[in-house]
Amino acid sequence: MPSFVSPDTSNSPYRSVSPLMAPLEGRPCLGVTFPRRSTTPIRESAEPVKEKITVFSAILPTVLVLDFITKRWALTALDAGTRLEVLGGWVPLTLAFNRGAAFGISVGDDSRWFFIPITILALGLLLVLLRQAERRDWLRLVSISMVVAGALGNLYDRVRWNRGVVDFIGPIDLGFMDWPIFNVADMSITCGAVLLAISFWQEEQRERAAAAVMEEGESTATS
Repeated sequence: MPSFVSPDTSNSPYRSVSPLMAPLEGRPCLGVTFPRRSTTPIRESAEPVKEKITVFSAILPTVLVLDFITKRWALTALDAGTRLEVLGGWVPLTLAFNRGAAFGISVGDDSRWFFIPITILALGLLLVLLRQAERRDWLRLVSISMVVAGALGNLYDRVRWNRGVVDFIGPIDLGFMDWPIFNVADMSITCGAVLLAISFWQEEQRERAAAAVMEEGESTATS
């Protein structure tokens, strides 16, 4: 008796049925309608990766180039204690070298070799998050890309010399305190971190909503 089991089409880009069943495609037989053969190739899983790479490759060089250009300008224009003011004097531009954390937060005189491995470890964790992010979760993709770009911008300064990270925006008088001097990389890290926190919060809300719907469905099924 001939077998009606479909041949192995795992290596084929097209969905197929057994040749013996081809005449029955799209026709009802004993109450069963056999599907027609599809000529559409199965999509590969490379498309989500392409979208992530597109977002990452658009944000990363933009932030890095802007950070590098502005720092180079600051080293030239603000050297020798020169101070400029923009936006009506609300935002001063002052050259400073930060050996501590972001926004001038100090953790010691020479913390260069502390921040370099910490930054590399953080970059690795961020890339894992980027890989695990859903293809349409634009907020998470953008936020991770911004944090990675800013971290790389400041890491470059720490690696190239022992003077510290080049900061030049600020200090800004907020009335009750002076906001520490920062740079473009710090802005990218801060904005990205805020967006990433919002992304995690939204994910938690979606999971809670899904769990509530599942519990409601189970209670309805048992009643």
